[in-house]
Amino acid sequence: MSDAYETLRLEVAGYVATVTLDRPPVNAMNRAMREEIVRVFDALHDREDVRAVVLTGAGKAFCAGADLKERPNIAGDPGAYPRHNRLTRAVFDSVMECGKPVIAAVNGLGIGAGCVLALSADIILVAEDAYLSMTEVDVGLAGGVKHVRRHLGESDARLMIYTARRMSGPELLRMNAASLCLSREALLDEARKIGAEIAAKVPLAVQAAKRSFQVTEYMPLHEGYRFEQSQTVALASTEDTQEAWRAFAEKRKPVFKGR
Repeated sequence: MSDAYETLRLEVAGYVATVTLDRPPVNAMNRAMREEIVRVFDALHDREDVRAVVLTGAGKAFCAGADLKERPNIAGDPGAYPRHNRLTRAVFDSVMECGKPVIAAVNGLGIGAGCVLALSADIILVAEDAYLSMTEVDVGLAGGVKHVRRHLGESDARLMIYTARRMSGPELLRMNAASLCLSREALLDEARKIGAEIAAKVPLAVQAAKRSFQVTEYMPLHEGYRFEQSQTVALASTEDTQEAWRAFAEKRKPVFKGR
């Protein structure tokens, strides 16, 4: 697969990939960006040289959401909305289903689909002067409720959706929607640092942990924990888990092979 993209940039160093949305001026999501986000995260899912992914935006914006110039034409193009909605879901699914943990470094505004894109990541970091906002009610639409509800408490989720307010970095931290709120200058370095920390762990174990988060999200406790235990059983016989045990006993740094 070619690493040439029109609307984003991809860098890989030390098992950490950085995906930067790069469609000036505000990284609005058009069809090309949607297709490229799906393509890059599907590829990162399978790449052996990637163990964690940082997702951020170029310039002063994370992602301004959907490019309204490309809204589906219901009257003139039958089937336009189903196609559009299917691809939009695929964007968020590709991030959530990527086998490698994804760290969103929200460096600026994240509006509508841009907000949901950030909320699709495993770990969310925000700049102090960044914000997330769901503006659908301002333009006569409604969407993003389920994604918002996954991260915010019921009152805060409704406040965000019903008012279309801009939730700043410090507010998102207070709402437990973000793990860290940092200066814009420190944001990307910290996200990559977390990525490197994840990349140093047993790769198959990290992937199994992410799979457990995905599969058990809506399971009752008993069934969810049983699934997690099945992951542990499967990992116990892998080369990397055996290497982790030997390295711990021998007080040395482990060398993982991804198998």
